[in-house]
Amino acid sequence: MQYKKSDFYYDLPEELIAQTPAEPRDSSRLLVYDRKTGKIEHRIFRDVTDYLKAGDVLVLNDTKVLPARLFAHTESGGAVEVLLLKRLNIDEWEVLVKPGRKCGVGRELIISEELSCTVTSITESGERRVKFSYDGVFEDILARVGNMPLPPYIKKKLQDSSRYQTVYARADGSAAAPTAGLHFTPGLLKKIEDMGVEIVKVLLHVGLGTFRPVKEEIITDHKMHSEYFEVTQEAAERLNAAKRGGRRIIAVGTTSVRTLESAADENGIVRPCKGETDIFIYPPYKFRCVDALITNFHLPESTLIMLVAALTGREEILSVYNTAVGEGYRFFSFGDAMMVL
Repeated sequence: MQYKKSDFYYDLPEELIAQTPAEPRDSSRLLVYDRKTGKIEHRIFRDVTDYLKAGDVLVLNDTKVLPARLFAHTESGGAVEVLLLKRLNIDEWEVLVKPGRKCGVGRELIISEELSCTVTSITESGERRVKFSYDGVFEDILARVGNMPLPPYIKKKLQDSSRYQTVYARADGSAAAPTAGLHFTPGLLKKIEDMGVEIVKVLLHVGLGTFRPVKEEIITDHKMHSEYFEVTQEAAERLNAAKRGGRRIIAVGTTSVRTLESAADENGIVRPCKGETDIFIYPPYKFRCVDALITNFHLPESTLIMLVAALTGREEILSVYNTAVGEGYRFFSFGDAMMVL
């Protein structure tokens, strides 16, 4: 069947878009959906332990969000916003700029006294490639002048930037948080490990795909932007051992799903690898590695709800989302979570 973008639409009242994170992290709500029975349960996130058992493997994406939003100006004083997307080499990055009309090839953008960049080229899809000029350590300067790149639907200023990072974030490189992981606390993770659940970490740097809406009506015409991912030898061995033992692989977030499915072959064997992935998962995708999923509630017609629909079925996920709307769940990055069993 050829699905249309509109096949993944649902009606969401604006007041259900979460503007601030839950405090504490694990006090957000958790909708649990059992694919076999169709049963829905309404819990608190810390109750996730009731749905885990010894031998399960919980897969986390330990990417770290860069303070990737930069406010710049041209030599003539025009304001420009720059969003770092992907590091190409030591000084060059792929970025989104707004407004684009001020950012032709050769244009210098001044961010601060210690940091500026020059547009070197424009990609087919309109991103800019820029070369930075600075004196010192780029990451240190970025920490001083950069801002957290919150999604545009979050209107409130974030008081504590660490709340847009998972507690296990490690590797700098994302333009957005893997938000399903925001619900975990160190205490909850320790409780999960003490139960005999194995925790495996993989890496995917969240990039433009998070920000780019599906514009094509036929979803197979949509092209995913590539993102860097990495699965280590140790992670692959642990995942494959779990698969051989018939144990569940539970992905935390759609980025973990995309990483695992990019690394797994048609027999479900995970290869250690690193590189770029532009995998686009939508119904009727056959999952190679992932058995269950913890995720947030995603935007209508987004590639993320399409991925979840591939696991649950399209009609089923729309029914679950409509239930969540009716129950007043909080949606999107700082919203509540769901677990698909």
